[in-house]
Amino acid sequence: MSIDILFLCTGNVCRSPMAEAMLRRKLADAGVDARVHSAGLFFDGEPASEFGVDVLAERGLDISGHRSRKVTREVIEQADLVIAMAREHVREAVLLCPEAWPRAFTLKELARRGAEVGVRFDESLPLWLGRVHGGRTRMELLGESHTDDVADPMGSPRDAYVRTAAELDELLDRVVDLAFRRQAA
Repeated sequence: MSIDILFLCTGNVCRSPMAEAMLRRKLADAGVDARVHSAGLFFDGEPASEFGVDVLAERGLDISGHRSRKVTREVIEQADLVIAMAREHVREAVLLCPEAWPRAFTLKELARRGAEVGVRFDESLPLWLGRVHGGRTRMELLGESHTDDVADPMGSPRDAYVRTAAELDELLDRVVDLAFRRQAA
């Protein structure tokens, strides 16, 4: 059964399309059947940022055809897992679709809390996410946080995109190892 994973960020032109392409490849390499896609809070039809396209091309990933799309309640409802780039994106997802709260995390939060509960072995993704979600409060979503937010490179020099790609790569490796690798074995 295919897993539906949604990445969410502000414009859906930098972080989320980069993470989408990277996770899609990592899950395919691990033999995990998944639909990986992305959306943003504001734009429809905008291309991926030029620096994002260039940096991922150096990693063998082509996002040149990406076009942003604005998130909707329906997109969130269909997702088994919503991975946001910042707390503000989780807040917006939960406002649009309150029942998504137990399966909507920032990428950093998912990696951190996933490590705290341990690797998903023979349990379903919803059960593992329930353990990861355990003890969370909505108050934790207030404000911005270096602990939970992936910095937005939009409008920054190319080296900011290189740093973002490296950070996404490391975080996604951790999430794949925690939540998906053993399931594919």
